[in-house]
Amino acid sequence: MNETEQLLEQVATHARASRAAHDGPLPGVLNPGDLDRAEAILGFPLPPLLAGLHTRVADGGFGPGYGLLPLLDGPSAAVTAYRDMRRSGWRWPEGVLPVLDWGCGMYVCVDCRSPDAQVLLFEPNLGDPEVAWFVDAPSLAQWLRGWLDGTAWYCEDGDAGEAEDLDPLPWERIRTRA
Repeated sequence: MNETEQLLEQVATHARASRAAHDGPLPGVLNPGDLDRAEAILGFPLPPLLAGLHTRVADGGFGPGYGLLPLLDGPSAAVTAYRDMRRSGWRWPEGVLPVLDWGCGMYVCVDCRSPDAQVLLFEPNLGDPEVAWFVDAPSLAQWLRGWLDGTAWYCEDGDAGEAEDLDPLPWERIRTRA
């Protein structure tokens, strides 16, 4: 079993246990045809680990906070959030997919253009798109591990500090990334 397969299995186990304790069973997984449809709408492929979360664990509904957004269906779907944000006044960067809504306009996003699927935090409450972006984790795998082991900044017992301690990502760097 490779590292991605092992991480997907760990996430699935943790997600099932968390949902069983609080909200009941996980939503169903996304079928491959719907994944293809979502990628066609977005205009870019999902990183393999993100695609695996939706097609092998559940189509959203698990993870920190309110849980990952479903990918395709519904008003709170990641595809819908991406399209809405691209049309907004925030100059949303191409290929940066919102995957989790923290509330108050804050999103956890995956930069689908980065080789490791870097995880970014969008914090619009600062009022300026030039300072609204932060590096949440260097990779989606590391972000998931922080959730699994409870060390991420958003975990109650996490030792990573607070959201305010995240590294800012200047708009110019995120906008020009290919």
